[in-house]
Amino acid sequence: MGFLRKNKLRKEFDEKLVDQLLRQKEEWNRQKRLVENSVEPSPGVLYELKLAEAKYFFYLREAKKRKLRLGGWK
Repeated sequence: MGFLRKNKLRKEFDEKLVDQLLRQKEEWNRQKRLVENSVEPSPGVLYELKLAEAKYFFYLREAKKRKLRLGGWK
């Protein structure tokens, strides 16, 4: 019984991780476009870009550790 629950929880959290990863990628791309379109980006905007990038790569590393598949890549 415990084994089935463990697999169900793992699958649920893996789905949440994938969802969060995709949302963070969109946020990172949005921040990059904002900086690219700015003539002189403020330090706050640059900080937000670095923060979004760090979060994205954190989620990506975690997905790789868990060997999750997204689309066609591991």
